[in-house]
Amino acid sequence: MKRILQLVFTRWLARTPLGMVLLGLGWLFMRKRRARRQQQPASAPAHREPGRRSGDPYAWRGPTTGDRRRH
Repeated sequence: MKRILQLVFTRWLARTPLGMVLLGLGWLFMRKRRARRQQQPASAPAHREPGRRSGDPYAWRGPTTGDRRRH
């Protein structure tokens, strides 16, 4: 839903010269923000995405993993 609203809003802004300027400034701002995020020091913990498991072998992984008896 968010992507659809972004598309509609972007197309609405792109109809006017002032809207195109705003879109260009937003694009530059986001580009610089992403570049800064890429240059994080290695010591900073990386943000994990949902669905990814921890690399910690001692982390609790829930009731469905591990050795289960097969019937």
